[in-house]
Order: sequence, then C-alpha cells, then structure tokens
Amino acid sequence: MIINKGIAIGEVVTIKTTAGEEIVAKLVEENPMSITVAKPLVLTASAKGIALVPFLFTTSPDANITISRATVMVLAPTDKDASDTYIQNTTGIKLA
Repeated sequence: MIINKGIAIGEVVTIKTTAGEEIVAKLVEENPMSITVAKPLVLTASAKGIALVPFLFTTSPDANITISRATVMVLAPTDKDASDTYIQNTTGIKLA
C-alpha cells in the first residue's frame, strides 16, 4: 500500500500551470487560494536538452512568488534527480 504524506513546506515541488508551464520551486506556503514558492525556475528546451531558467526575469531571484490556484493544474513533489539539479542551480550545492 502506498501512503501519500502530502507535500511539506520547504520541499522542492513541480507545478504545471494552465498555460502549460512546468515550474520547479521550493514550497513556501499553500492555501486554498494560492501557492507561494521561492526561487521558481521553469523548464525550457535548449540546444543541450532541457534547461531550468528563471520563471520571472524582472523580479529579484530571492523574491517569493505567489501563484493563484486558479492557474495551477498540478502540484506534485519533484523527482529526486530534478530536485537535485534545481538545488544545484539555486544554491551551488552539488548533491551526491
């Protein structure tokens, strides 16, 4: 039997929006109306494959971003390999 423990604050999550964007970020807060994340990056295609780039280019990279639940199709824990890549990109820490 699989037990879903939910998503914890501080966990790296993946958000799929109604616009089709796939966002990887650290969960700061969630409530019935919105989801607040830190350091959101979005997946994009590059010459070398999939890359993570800033979700918003004109805000501080350290600003928390609040996303309306009306625009969120999926909120899920991020796969370990993708989470490790996200952590390396946002902190410089290389995980084993």
